[in-house]
Amino acid sequence: MEIDGGLLTLLGIAAGILILTGWVEQIYKGYKTKSLKDVSKFLMIFISAGAILWLIYGFVVSDVFIIGTNIAAIVLMMIVLGMKKRYDRLKRTQ
Repeated sequence: MEIDGGLLTLLGIAAGILILTGWVEQIYKGYKTKSLKDVSKFLMIFISAGAILWLIYGFVVSDVFIIGTNIAAIVLMMIVLGMKKRYDRLKRTQ
């Protein structure tokens, strides 16, 4: 089964939007509650490693959607990790 190039582009865009929306929601929830205690550091490490590998793959195959989605995912994960560290530190000092 062959997929038309335009449909494949839409598929890639939709996949990227769905993946990144989850991180945006987590950032919003964490900001509102000032807590990310339920987010595992190991989850963040493994997903970050996977995103970095996908980013490398995207560069190798020159796929702008894979590159863009994974750069955005890495940035959002860094924000979540930074928020987690900050809020965990604040909880310890209280």
